[in-house]
Amino acid sequence: MQHFSYRSTTYQVDDQGFLLETKFWDSNFAEGVAKELNIEGLTNEHWDAINFLREVFASTGACPTIFAVCKAINLRPREMKQLFPAGYHRGLCRMAGVHYRMHRLPDNSHLAEMTTDLEALSGDKHYQVDVRGFLIDPESWDPHYAMHRAMEMNIPNGQLTEPHWRVINYLRDVHQRERRIPTVYETCENCQLDLEALGALFPDGYHRGAVKIAGLRFVK
Repeated sequence: MQHFSYRSTTYQVDDQGFLLETKFWDSNFAEGVAKELNIEGLTNEHWDAINFLREVFASTGACPTIFAVCKAINLRPREMKQLFPAGYHRGLCRMAGVHYRMHRLPDNSHLAEMTTDLEALSGDKHYQVDVRGFLIDPESWDPHYAMHRAMEMNIPNGQLTEPHWRVINYLRDVHQRERRIPTVYETCENCQLDLEALGALFPDGYHRGAVKIAGLRFVK
């Protein structure tokens, strides 16, 4: 556990700077994170995105995908990128006090799921994944893992097509070269896809879909 302070208020955050308890979120937290991310002043468009994301989480217990947010508040990908240049996950979700890994339990509490060792059997090979199904060691990834994940998820027809592999290979190439996961904007631009097309390829979302199938996960 770490701490983040802004205007004399201190919040408990995780090692990526995400609020540990979303119920302690307030507009001051959002403004403080925005300042840290070099966003000078939150506009009405920023607040539309933040408020919609929080409303969806409050009503469903799940963090909406970037595709759902853009559609709901009528934003184009380039406009979302201008508003949140750090990315959807590291920008908007963090400002809104909602981690994309969070889910709310039936008693209205929630938790940010902690990593544990589970085994996902794929043919004769075993993969170590965390409780959310993300591969723990990206070096153990292979195409068979991606195909296995695609069959389990909401990939159309459970099959990976050439556009899917273009995204997967791009994500893995960038991670191997730069040890980071590119933002959804970078992925769209470099894979020559608009946000709607990317959403159609990975209905579970960018992080819970494309990043997961590529065998990557956010670890600071």
